[in-house]
Amino acid sequence: MLPLQDDRKRHWQNTEIWAEMDGYGLRLDQTGERTRALTLEVLRTSLSERGFANAVGAMRLNAFLGQLLGVAGVLSEWAYSFCLYGRPSTTEPWGWQFWGHHLAINCLTIGGRMVLAPSFVGAEICYADTGPYKGLTLFRDEERLGLDLMNSLPEAFQAKTRLGWSLTGEDLPEGRVHFADYLILGGAYRDNRVVPFEGIEVSRFSAVHRTRLLDLVEAYVGHMPDGPRQAKMEQFERHLDETHFCWIGGNGPSDPFYYRIQSPVVFVEFDHHPGVFLTNTKPLKFHVHTVIRTPNGGD
Repeated sequence: MLPLQDDRKRHWQNTEIWAEMDGYGLRLDQTGERTRALTLEVLRTSLSERGFANAVGAMRLNAFLGQLLGVAGVLSEWAYSFCLYGRPSTTEPWGWQFWGHHLAINCLTIGGRMVLAPSFVGAEICYADTGPYKGLTLFRDEERLGLDLMNSLPEAFQAKTRLGWSLTGEDLPEGRVHFADYLILGGAYRDNRVVPFEGIEVSRFSAVHRTRLLDLVEAYVGHMPDGPRQAKMEQFERHLDETHFCWIGGNGPSDPFYYRIQSPVVFVEFDHHPGVFLTNTKPLKFHVHTVIRTPNGGD
């Protein structure tokens, strides 16, 4: 338990590096089953059913990756840390932080209000085809709804939306691809970063395209419980004419791609990363990272 304004709240990260290197937080693979269960109950009651399922799914796919690579002692279902900021209260501000490989969630509550940002969810790979979690898949909606929106736009709008075709940066400005985050601009250690608007203005969208965009944003904001989710969606709709949508990559059914939805109140990124870990000398595919921030939430 740390003070609410402690700067360590901004030290969240989504790598496989042991969180104890940060010097704070309760490491779940070093606790008993009861402590783990209570920690997950905090997440369960703070998130929507979908948000909780995605968080647990990321943890389980991390374990699947560890088993696949033979490093289950490093990449496991419980290689995550939890920390409280402030004292839990129904009236005073407080929050919690949960972070580890491919998953980082920051939650702040003030009375009946909630901010759930920044949040980072990833998977490598994003489905399990063997083992105890066989059939588990993440990011289907985020991928499908993004493609549906892009493919529904007129060709002229697609051209305005697309910043480049290559996810490895061959046709992008120098420095646009990060050595670890690739195309993601709002990842770990990027708090308070100023990102210029890019792509197409949503003010040019038809009613149909605006609805598709709202459905896409709902896939991310829907990680929050009903009350905060509805409040955030209403806030986002009020700023639709100030929102931009951009895309990098192809938009075919098997193409890798990146997209960003950026407004004064929501910052969402989706990225198909190249494979990072190697198995049998071939990179694993279907490596997906998503991040959501709320710029007006003190982020």
